[in-house]
Amino acid sequence: MVASGQTASKAGGSGATPVRPTAGDATPVDSRKSSHASCLGVEVSAERTRLQIPQDLSLEAWCRLGGRILTVCDSSAWWIGDWLVFGQNQYGDRYRRAMEKTKLDYQTLRNYAWVARKFEPSRRRDRLTFQHHMEVASLSQAEQDHWLDFAVRLNWSRNQLRKQIRASISGEEDDLRRHVQLSLQLDELRLERWREAARGSNLTLTDWILFVVDEAI
Repeated sequence: MVASGQTASKAGGSGATPVRPTAGDATPVDSRKSSHASCLGVEVSAERTRLQIPQDLSLEAWCRLGGRILTVCDSSAWWIGDWLVFGQNQYGDRYRRAMEKTKLDYQTLRNYAWVARKFEPSRRRDRLTFQHHMEVASLSQAEQDHWLDFAVRLNWSRNQLRKQIRASISGEEDDLRRHVQLSLQLDELRLERWREAARGSNLTLTDWILFVVDEAI
């Protein structure tokens, strides 16, 4: 038997066949060397400072590749946050060591850790980005869930979520000063179409109307 990492001679020949490392073997990775990934059957080459894409890559494959890259970028924010929280619980002087490893500044690292602490993994919405969660991290847990649920159902971008939160805060301040009533005259067919659209968005008719109007501004 030949140990992992050594070579075994072929019978009847002088050539050598490398033995494949077992799952438990640690294989060092040189970040300067390229790694290959398959996107819809097309190979792309990724290096530390370069992504080499074949010229014949289809639009579908290009879009799919971009989605995968963005998913990794967003996931890395959670990973860094969880890494920092672990360091806080296990080791001292975590931020200095983290800055040495990541080259990120203190405030950036602090933001990652802050959001990670605010959201246990079970409360993180995988259909939303890290930035969505950062927008609501300063709110109470009930408010966080409220806004993130809306963002998921209505497919809000981070900027749309921020806009809705600011409009809500502004609206609460305005309610202290004035109360406005709006009366609409609608035919039954239009009213039913609006109700159907509201049900499809899991909103009350009033909330749906407010949402549509806010989006038009």
